[in-house]
Amino acid sequence: MLRFPGQGPCPPDDVVTGPLDLAARVDEALAVQAVAFGLGADEIAVRRQIVLRHLTFPGARSLGATTADGRLAGFVYGMPNNRGHWWSTVVEPYLRGQGHDGWLDNSFVITELHVHPDFQNRGVGRALITTITDSAAEPRSILSAIDTDSPARGLYRSLGYEDLAVRVLFPSAPKPYVVMGAPLPLRRR
Repeated sequence: MLRFPGQGPCPPDDVVTGPLDLAARVDEALAVQAVAFGLGADEIAVRRQIVLRHLTFPGARSLGATTADGRLAGFVYGMPNNRGHWWSTVVEPYLRGQGHDGWLDNSFVITELHVHPDFQNRGVGRALITTITDSAAEPRSILSAIDTDSPARGLYRSLGYEDLAVRVLFPSAPKPYVVMGAPLPLRRR
């Protein structure tokens, strides 16, 4: 039986979710992303610059899930969406084709959410995404995920995210993505 993240127990007692100085811990966060997402050193080097640039955008914020010994078990960051940002310019035609391009306005975008495999299926991802969106001023949230049936998509669906556009192709990404959206606050289980 497939168990989706967040449908199991609450986050472990030894993991605390709270504010994260992502700029200061970018390399540690990207190490989590590399393991969780299967990225190589070249991809991480590119993503490092992207993350640091994103953190300069108005309203960008991040959270981390940290173990008792200070190790980063997972992280999330996002920001109010802006149609001028690269991600929005790529997904807009796909959303427009489905009649959902209005989702790009007045939405909080989850830019990245990654949990180290040692902490997956323990509620860490659920705690990160619900905590960051709970403080969003926007009435809804959007994100993109690999367009496959996965535990991550199961988590997003359990929170109320629905597919807005499928088979979204990002330049240089080997797999298609899905754009998902949910009203805020996210649904609790």
